[in-house]
Amino acid sequence: MSAKKILMLGGAMQQIPAIKTAKTMGLHVITCDYLPDNPGHKYADEYYNVSTTDLDGVLELSMRLNIDGIVAYASDPSAPTAAYVAEKMNLPGNPYESVRLLTQKDLFRKFLREHGFNTPNAKGYVNPKDALEDYSRFRFPVMIKPVDSSGSKGVVKVFEPEELSSAIDEALSYSRAKRFIIEEFIVKKGYQVSGDGFSVNGRLAFTSFGNELYASSGDSTRDYVALGEFWPSLMTHEQNQKVNDELQKLITALKMRTCAYNIEVILDENDTPYVIELGPRNGGSYIPQLIKYATGVDLVEYTIKGALGEVCNDLKMTDTKGFWSNYMIMSTVSGKFKDLWFDEEFRKKNLLEVHCTAIEGDEVHTYRNTSHSMGTILFKADSLDEMMNLTSNIMKYYKVEVY
Repeated sequence: MSAKKILMLGGAMQQIPAIKTAKTMGLHVITCDYLPDNPGHKYADEYYNVSTTDLDGVLELSMRLNIDGIVAYASDPSAPTAAYVAEKMNLPGNPYESVRLLTQKDLFRKFLREHGFNTPNAKGYVNPKDALEDYSRFRFPVMIKPVDSSGSKGVVKVFEPEELSSAIDEALSYSRAKRFIIEEFIVKKGYQVSGDGFSVNGRLAFTSFGNELYASSGDSTRDYVALGEFWPSLMTHEQNQKVNDELQKLITALKMRTCAYNIEVILDENDTPYVIELGPRNGGSYIPQLIKYATGVDLVEYTIKGALGEVCNDLKMTDTKGFWSNYMIMSTVSGKFKDLWFDEEFRKKNLLEVHCTAIEGDEVHTYRNTSHSMGTILFKADSLDEMMNLTSNIMKYYKVEVY
């Protein structure tokens, strides 16, 4: 009997774990994107030069190859493509309109508001002039965001109306759809909640949360740029339950079925949960790999099984054991990449994995957002105090050497 065929959308470095997992599961793995030199393609059985955002191009390819399942792993832009193809071919998947909505911040905020979910005062715009004439509807500070970017790319916190114009220009420069939103800033309690989850037939079966690490205005980068995360979450059991309940309500309202999610939630000063992101795909920055260290649960395998319509009913909530972190590989100065330096004790005792996309001679930019990241390191600690010390003083333990 021939192996089932699965189409993996994209072959970037952080998609390699999913491609390799599909191979170890005995599947015939096909990859596609418009970058034939992407490193993941060499692990696949077949590669096709079709953009992962070309809905009809990927559908035509999928029908011609008679695939059994399709996965958009760790990629927001290709998540709607996977849903579109699954819907058209009657393959396991999730509603295309729901997935599209989840990957467009203006549509998502509108859905939340219209369906009674907690959401900040927000509005989407195409024309900067309209936004500049409309700012009195917002209480400052506000966040300016591209509707379709992830990893804090193009996200700017604005304190005064005079700062809007340049922030809007930056947001639009990162938007494929050329749209942006303005939303009021939420004062949060503790860390922003960050992690991945998984629903099985519409039931939220698993979540694993960490604490989002952001730059502060005293750093070399700007306020609210993502740096990494650490596990376990510092939420109380009650807070965690509130977050899961809100996510379940949202998954039900969207009629999602079996799906991996990348999740960002803010708890305000009254412990009210605000779902900032419910990305219909596994998290980037090797979050599923970190969760496997923390819980033993392999979300990559469940993602692939779900895409093939295989039973995932054994997945259940699992506590975190130990202390774990993923952190951006980033530089505080610009130049050309030479090497990565690690403190020797940190390398021996804490470092787990290094996923560096840069090679010697590559241009390095001072880290301003995740588009300047050169990959991810995963590391562990023996205690919460040690983890807090490592993440607070990370530049003592690794450094990007440039020339």
